[in-house]
Amino acid sequence: MEKKPKKRFIAGATCPKCKAQDCMALTKDNGVETVTCVNCGEQMTQSEPQIEKAVRQQEQVIGVFKP
Repeated sequence: MEKKPKKRFIAGATCPKCKAQDCMALTKDNGVETVTCVNCGEQMTQSEPQIEKAVRQQEQVIGVFKP
């Protein structure tokens, strides 16, 4: 029996195609995140390297603490 990835809904997210709110579901399978609109079926995907690169560009180091 094949295991289906869990859907997690993104609160407050708006679909870029149909403009419906609170209908975007996130699934992650084999290192690829897919966001799907349950209203119109629009899909967007990102792989792990794309996600990490986008997150790292927005990070700011405030300080480095050494215990």
